[in-house]
Amino acid sequence: MTDVIEVFGLSKSYFGRPVIENMDITVSKGEVYGLLGANGSGKTTAIECMLGTRKADAGSISILGLNPRTARKQLFEKVGVQFQEANYADRIRVDELCEETACLYKDSVDYKILLQKFGLMEKQKAAVSQLSGGQRQRLFIILALIPDPEVVFLDELTTGLDAKARRGVWNILQDLKKQGMTIFLTSHFMDEVENLCDRIGVIKDGRLAFSGTVKEFVKMSPYEKMEDAYLWFTKEEDGCE
Repeated sequence: MTDVIEVFGLSKSYFGRPVIENMDITVSKGEVYGLLGANGSGKTTAIECMLGTRKADAGSISILGLNPRTARKQLFEKVGVQFQEANYADRIRVDELCEETACLYKDSVDYKILLQKFGLMEKQKAAVSQLSGGQRQRLFIILALIPDPEVVFLDELTTGLDAKARRGVWNILQDLKKQGMTIFLTSHFMDEVENLCDRIGVIKDGRLAFSGTVKEFVKMSPYEKMEDAYLWFTKEEDGCE
């Protein structure tokens, strides 16, 4: 399989404090890769460096054969991005925001089809500020898919969604995977990771401490469930430092 994301030796520090150290990640075409780690572990920083929106201190990055720092405009015609935190003008309507996003790209998907898929068609004339947290999250995923990307980055994609809505999003992403889309995501939901990810990477103490399949990750722990294995590996259990 062809690697569409290649990251080697990625490092980033803030005020002399290392956040990411010597990180290597490769993701193949059509693969779903999950980057896991505790809050503040550097997941979002890693994505920002990979996309070129934040400058890395060291390392080489290639997405679809392009350098995100020197070929950003060309790259973002082929890459969709949804961040956990996104801020838009309070009074802008859902359809207006979708239309503005579509105008940024040469080719784009009909956003109304995406609104229908994600259950937001009836909200297209509503102000973004009037949406519930879960509805806003679904909208941000839609915005990432409007450019009809080959690769999509999703940061905590189902935060704020109820169980039914989360599973609906999973089904859509699994369909996109079948169509050949490469998906790079972060998540705190281990059931989500188990259902979606072909491989995962786990950040611990600023380094990529594990990279492999969910099955391999669980097998290296004394537990049988992904959530238990993750808490054991990252020392996030109550009372652990």
